[in-house]
Amino acid sequence: MTMNVPVRPTTTERDARQAGPDRPGPRKPRSERGCSPLAGERVRPLTRRQVEDRFGDLGDLYAQTSGGGPRAWNEARGAFLRQLAADVRRPGFSLLIAETTTLTGCAYGYPVPGGGTRGVPCLDAYLPGSVLPVAASGRLFLISGIIVPARVRRRNQDRAWNLARRLQRRLLAEHDATLGVTLVDRADVATVQALRSWGWRYAEGDTLQASLLGRYGVLLLGP
Repeated sequence: MTMNVPVRPTTTERDARQAGPDRPGPRKPRSERGCSPLAGERVRPLTRRQVEDRFGDLGDLYAQTSGGGPRAWNEARGAFLRQLAADVRRPGFSLLIAETTTLTGCAYGYPVPGGGTRGVPCLDAYLPGSVLPVAASGRLFLISGIIVPARVRRRNQDRAWNLARRLQRRLLAEHDATLGVTLVDRADVATVQALRSWGWRYAEGDTLQASLLGRYGVLLLGP
């Protein structure tokens, strides 16, 4: 699972001046209404050949949104591209990009084979029995990566036009999937929180509880 949810960057802001009779306090931001201008980001699929042609751009996007310095970027970029190269060969693989004048995000995954989860070994030990009928019907889609800037995690997570929500919803719609599924490291709190804020739910109840099955937990997403 490649869920690139960068940590919140350090910011430096000037302290607001003390309010007084002739010096009102800072204005409260108005609630955002209507459609965000960020919804103007174009979301479109790439063919497998186009994915391969744009490996460099996709690797750069991952590195730029992963945080850290140049050395960390190079290591993260290499690991990401190796995993993407493996995923792109899977039957039904799909990758969506978001762009304005530049590449701003991507999400990708592939359908879980209709015969069950054996075609996806990473799921075999983790998928709960309640989801197996959906897998058998061929309408379970594994979202194996969502690569977005930090602002998508921090702002307007519950809005339909949030970029992560748009990307994951489009993936499910294009494959007529009943459910989306992903695996997440139980200890990766930032990723779990981001996914939950984008509408994912636990497959195990109210929390990602400890399990004898291992370090990962399952999250599900409706269409």
